[in-house]
Amino acid sequence: MRFYKSETSFFILIVFLGGVGIMLYRVQTALGMLTPLSMGPDIAMLVDYVAQANGFALLFLAAALLSGIFLIYPLIRIQAQDHGKLQQMTQILSARSETLAQAALTDGLTGMQNRRYFDEALKEYLVQFGRIDKPVGLMILDLDHFKSVNDTYGHDMGDAVLREVAHCLKDYTRYHDVVARLGGEEFAIVVSNMEKEYLAKLAERIRKAVSEIALTVDDVPIKVTTSIGVAEWDRQESWQDFYRRADQLLYQAKNMGRNRVCT
Repeated sequence: MRFYKSETSFFILIVFLGGVGIMLYRVQTALGMLTPLSMGPDIAMLVDYVAQANGFALLFLAAALLSGIFLIYPLIRIQAQDHGKLQQMTQILSARSETLAQAALTDGLTGMQNRRYFDEALKEYLVQFGRIDKPVGLMILDLDHFKSVNDTYGHDMGDAVLREVAHCLKDYTRYHDVVARLGGEEFAIVVSNMEKEYLAKLAERIRKAVSEIALTVDDVPIKVTTSIGVAEWDRQESWQDFYRRADQLLYQAKNMGRNRVCT
């Protein structure tokens, strides 16, 4: 049985009261052993008065102990249990809130970060890496002719393709890069502290890896390709302008025939 602090304090108080009662009882017993022949009249009256006072004190202590045990302690126990239940409920709600907050920033289909997270992360990356004068790169990816996958093989297969692409992007990025699904078949990657030359090479590796994704339906392979727009922050533009520039490069890659990287 678990005791709360209030209950422990109550038991300590009961022990002290019991100790005082025992001491008073011993005093009264010792006074009772005295005889009138061994005391003068004044001392005898004083002893009698002390004995009566001790008797009342013992009755008071007994009443205090009984009321404490049968009246006060049950109330303390109920309040302590309620407090424990409230603490447990608070912990459960706090954990649930964290879970919901995480869910609000995560794409349910792929497990990647979502658009809301991406927007906040891009703003923060530009602020922090701008302070230390380090480059920030941005890739915007869009799967080519993805609608035909859904129309031909169904949305379940389309979802499988999106999950495979998400897995591929995570494999080819670092732990501190931001990889997000912006919506539909569009993805984005924020790459920090990487020069433009290597950024373009990484984008090309990702494009190639996506094109090599192996999915089949009834032994028929599904071909998936992506177009990628790659931009490096010029340290002057806002995060919105930076995003629009990368997005324009994506559409340029689309217009140039798809399945390519445009920087």
